[in-house]
Amino acid sequence: MTLPAARREPVHTRQIDLRFYARDDGLYEVEGALLDTKSHPFLRQLATQEMPPGAPLHDIVVTLVIDEDMRVRGAEARMRATPFDVCQGATRTLAPLVGLSMSAGWNRRVRELLGGRASCTHIVELLGPMATTAFQGLAPRRLASINDPANEAQRKAKVDSCHAYAADGPVVAQLWPHLHRREAPAQAPEDDNGQHA
Repeated sequence: MTLPAARREPVHTRQIDLRFYARDDGLYEVEGALLDTKSHPFLRQLATQEMPPGAPLHDIVVTLVIDEDMRVRGAEARMRATPFDVCQGATRTLAPLVGLSMSAGWNRRVRELLGGRASCTHIVELLGPMATTAFQGLAPRRLASINDPANEAQRKAKVDSCHAYAADGPVVAQLWPHLHRREAPAQAPEDDNGQHA
């Protein structure tokens, strides 16, 4: 679908920067940063002066230390700009994440522990894509082991996990022919009475 052309004027920019690091102690860090700016002067709630264009409304950095199994070993948040001074208290809310695995169920667990008044909405927003960034950061290790004959369960789990790894697609056919399935034959269309034509 092609969107109709129209003149646009910038109003708000949200920049999210996600990075993954290997540490010299054998652990890893995943860092998420969120920066919100307005393109025009903006009067925040409870403020007496407008913010100038480009001044940060939110400037938040979250860092998680994880191990090779994606288990959180440490968590820290820094808030360099927030709409209210009280927002700074959310930097002390990440302790419940320590010990959790950033695997299936991560987003649900984060919302249970840090949703609503328990923490900061923007910290919670960052933690979801931080998990996928960690997953991608550790991908070379997984890819090195997925073809080991002992890891058939990993290969099976990968099949149908996304469009590219569709069981009837070319990637699975080339990587793991024994897991490739041909596309199911199309059924004949039904007529108005539910009978196949």
